Amino acid sequence: MLLENKVAVVYGAGGRIGSAVARAFAREGARVFLAGRTQFALDEVADLIRSAGGAAETERVDALDEGEVRAFVDGVAERAGRLDISFNLISYGDVQKPLTDISVDDFTQPVTTAMRSQFLTTSAAAPHMIRSGSGVILAFGGSSTDTLPGLGGFKVALDAVEGLRRQWACELGQHGVRFVTLKTGGVPETLPEGFAGREEIVASLEAAALLNRTATLADVGDVAAFVASDRARTMTGATVNISCGAIMDY
Repeated sequence: MLLENKVAVVYGAGGRIGSAVARAFAREGARVFLAGRTQFALDEVADLIRSAGGAAETERVDALDEGEVRAFVDGVAERAGRLDISFNLISYGDVQKPLTDISVDDFTQPVTTAMRSQFLTTSAAAPHMIRSGSGVILAFGGSSTDTLPGLGGFKVALDAVEGLRRQWACELGQHGVRFVTLKTGGVPETLPEGFAGREEIVASLEAAALLNRTATLADVGDVAAFVASDRARTMTGATVNISCGAIMDY
């Protein structure tokens, strides 16, 4: 298995993407620690993992709270003896409006949330990974040179995460720690049935993809497990594009 004997923490594990990634990690042999703010959602994911024969533990963690994040990560490292993978999948609470119509607080909200959360979770994991001389930090969302109108601060937040990814990769690389971002261009399965405008959004995502299909939750989990594994040990400071061609790399 790709992640046999690895220890992984997944923030936002109660969400649809977080759940898919956590289950893929566990399926590939990792001991997975699920973090999030909604305990019953974490418990549901843990039950799915355990029913499939995997190992999962849960803890309610606010990924914006420095004390909670550090206590959680230190506790995982103490109980498991190591920390190999940290993946932050929390939502940024963005308000999507044209920049001419949005308030400064709504604009800065996703940028501040993304930067604070990604910095805290990485800085908490880094000392443990540095001591072992290896580790993988993963972020989700990615960015590109393209954008669309009406996104508020969301696209700016994704761009900021990429800047942070490059800086962390530069500083952690000498210690054998990798940092990689995954980007999809949108996963229709994350939109609940009955969501206003769901059909139109899904149609636009499919139309943008060069492969006439979009990434699935299973795709995200599979690629995340590979990137987190030693088979991808040469990859760092990079963005892995699984958008089916919806986002073009330059």
